[in-house]
Amino acid sequence: MHDYSPEWVNLNDRLEREEVETFLESFGLILDHDVDYTVVIRDGASNGALSGALSPIIATCSKAKNVLKCFAVTEELRGEGITSVLISTLLDKLFSQGIYHSFIFTKPANAHSFEALNFKLIHSNADVSLLENGVYDINKALEDMKRKYNLGDAEKAALVMNCNPFTLGHQYLIEEAARNNDEVLVFIVEEDQSLFPFEVRYELVRKGVAHLENVKVLPSGEYIISSATFPSYFLREEGERLRAYVELDSSIFGKYFGQCFNITKRYVGEEPFCKVTKAYNEALKIVLPSYGVELHEIARKSHGDVAISASRVRELLKEGDARSQLDQLRNLLPKVTLEFLATSFGREIVERG
Repeated sequence: MHDYSPEWVNLNDRLEREEVETFLESFGLILDHDVDYTVVIRDGASNGALSGALSPIIATCSKAKNVLKCFAVTEELRGEGITSVLISTLLDKLFSQGIYHSFIFTKPANAHSFEALNFKLIHSNADVSLLENGVYDINKALEDMKRKYNLGDAEKAALVMNCNPFTLGHQYLIEEAARNNDEVLVFIVEEDQSLFPFEVRYELVRKGVAHLENVKVLPSGEYIISSATFPSYFLREEGERLRAYVELDSSIFGKYFGQCFNITKRYVGEEPFCKVTKAYNEALKIVLPSYGVELHEIARKSHGDVAISASRVRELLKEGDARSQLDQLRNLLPKVTLEFLATSFGREIVERG
C-alpha cells in the first residue's frame, strides 16, 4: 500500500476551497457550508510537483464540529486503505480539540466501510446511515440521562421543542400533555442554531412549567437530530433531504428514546405554517407506532383567528423593540418570557437578531 499523506486545506482560500468543491462535484457531492476542517490526499505518482503545479486530488474528507462528512475517494483507489487514513486524520484533529465522540452520515451502501473502522450504526434508511464512534454510544448516553434526571420505568409522554422563544402555545401544549398523563418529558433542542440560546430556551421552559409537578424538562442531547448537522452534501434534492431527515429523526426517537424512557406517547402541535414541521409530523405518525409510541397532534392555541407561533413573535421583535410591541406580545408570551425580554440580556438578544 502506498504511503498516503493527507494535506490540510485552507478553507478561507478561495482557490483551495474551489479545488475541493470541484473534486466533490465529480462524485455528485457538495462541500457543506458548515465544514470547519478539510484534508485532501494528492496523487503522489503524478508529475504535478515536478512541473510546479499541485498534484490532483485523489481523496478528501471534512468535519463540521464532531460530524465527519464530505468523503470522496477516486474509484480506482478504493480498497487501498485511504478511508482509514482519512478517518484517522479527522479523529486526530478531534482529539486535539478535546472531542472524543463523533458521528458520520453516509450513504447506506458505504456504512460497512465505516463499521469496519469501529463506527457503530445508529440507524439506516433508504437514503442515509448515521454511525458514531467514541467514548460512549447512544445507549450509554440515554442510560446516563435516565440516571441523572431520575427517570423511572413508568410509562411517559414526551414532547420535543425548540421554543425560540417559549410562547403561550408551547405552554398550552405541555399543559395538555400533563393533564392527560402521569409523567411528561419535555426535550428542549440543544443545538444552538436559534435566535435564543439553548440555555435561555431551557430556563424559560423550565420556569414556565414549574407549576406542573408531573413534567420534567430535559436537554435533547446529541441524538435528536437537527437540520444544522444533516448531510445536505449528498442529498441534493430538497424533498429527498426532508424525507431522509424526518424518517431518521423519528426512528431514532422511537427506537432509542421510546425504549429507554418507556415513552408511549408523543405530543406535537398542528402545523399550519412550516412545510418542514408539517412533514415531520406526518413522518412521526407513520414511524412512531412501529416502536409502540402513539402520536397525539393537538390543535394549536390561537389568539383571535391566528395560531400562536414563535415565528410570529420573532417577527414582532424584529419590527420593533419589545416595549413597543408589548400589547401584542402579551397575547403570545407567558410572563416568564415577557420578563426575560425586559432584561438587558433579553434586549441584547433581540437587537442582535
